[in-house]
Amino acid sequence: MRVVVTGGLGAVGSRVVQQLRSQDHDAVVASRRTGVDVATGEGLEAMLEDAEAVVHTADSASPRARSLREITVGGTRRVAEAAARAPRRPHLVTLSIVGCAEVPYVYYRAKAAADEAVLASEASATVVAATQFHSLAAYFARLGRIGPVVLGLRGMRIQPVEIDWVAQRLAEIAVGQAPSDAVRGPDLTGPASFDVATISRLVAEHHGRRAPRPVALPAPGRTLGGFAGGAILPGPDAEVGGLPFAEWLAAQPVPLRGR
Repeated sequence: MRVVVTGGLGAVGSRVVQQLRSQDHDAVVASRRTGVDVATGEGLEAMLEDAEAVVHTADSASPRARSLREITVGGTRRVAEAAARAPRRPHLVTLSIVGCAEVPYVYYRAKAAADEAVLASEASATVVAATQFHSLAAYFARLGRIGPVVLGLRGMRIQPVEIDWVAQRLAEIAVGQAPSDAVRGPDLTGPASFDVATISRLVAEHHGRRAPRPVALPAPGRTLGGFAGGAILPGPDAEVGGLPFAEWLAAQPVPLRGR
């Protein structure tokens, strides 16, 4: 099957490409390096002309509102519209974030708007949402540490998921049965949820350091309140899979770097 992967050189997209090629599918990378720009639509229709499926992982690398409008929201809308017009009407699979419609954080608002653009389109599409990746959970644990303490929102929990498993499921859904119109697909999450103290302790142990003392901060406002109130946790019907956080962490370098 010929599957176009937008953002196919990125963290998620490159893994989707690997998954598809390991199953002998014709995975085609769509990025600015290959002549496709979702922010303008340049090269998009030509790339989708013979596609049987599309996995859309291209996203804004900047938190600026203009970039989010042009790429995260506008780019997703352009991909959905191009997929709906394409001769073979390929199955479009997009990646979202669990709970993004419930938390008015600027990036989450953009992802929620992108989801609505897909669901309102005439494409054969599946919107798949995932919880935060293991690497992001570990990054926040490091970011919140200040000397012997780690700062976190009171009551907040996170249920991170392995990025490779999410890429695997995106590939499987793309080449599976296509819906007749645009629908919400499964939420994807990892095996366990954690509070900040537990993730911080695991990361500290990985680095050979003493676990920091957790300091719980209040969560005023809708954004922080949404994070602390469980809006980003998966529901009971979510698909659970991938390596547990501790197993993923054990395979990472010391010290951890990046996100």
